[in-house]
Order: sequence, then structure tokens, then C-alpha cells
Amino acid sequence: MQPTLQLVSDRGMTSERTDRRLRRARSTRRRRAARGGGRAYAPVSGMRALVDDERGAVTAEYAIVIMAAVAFAGLLVAIMRSSEIRAMLVQLVENALGTAS
Repeated sequence: MQPTLQLVSDRGMTSERTDRRLRRARSTRRRRAARGGGRAYAPVSGMRALVDDERGAVTAEYAIVIMAAVAFAGLLVAIMRSSEIRAMLVQLVENALGTAS
């Protein structure tokens, strides 16, 4: 038995199932348009299926969160390099612990 790699979207469906669902939705819209119901302009429904496709959305959200965390860490490093801020924080910790001289 040969191992296979299967891509899974953020909704837990395989990409094949998602593609099948999108194709089914497109064909349903085309049938309704042909009967006179629903949208009469088929390319709009095709574009809507592309817009509604959310594959990769979670990955983009993770990337944004990671970039924000890196920026915040950089800001903290810049602040901690300041000797005044460092002295103030050390004094604050010493006062909180009751070890101030």
C-alpha cells in the first residue's frame, strides 16, 4: 500500500469534496438561470463560487497574527534596550517584591 497525501481545507472537507460541491452549486445555478429563476447571468455565478471559496483563509489569518506578534516582540526589544526603562522596571519589580534597599 502506497501512502498518499491528501489536502484538507479548514472546514474538514478534502479539496476534492470542496471542488465537487462548487461544481454542483454552479450547475444548479445554471439550471435555474435556464429556467428563468435565480440569476440569469452565468459568469456572475461562476465568479461568486470563486469568491465564496475560502481555502487558505485560515493560513492567511495565521500569517497576519504571526506578523503582529513579531512586530510586538520587536517593539518590546526596542523598549527594553533603553536604560531608563530597564531601571524603572527593575525598581518596580524590587518594590513589588519588597527587596528595595
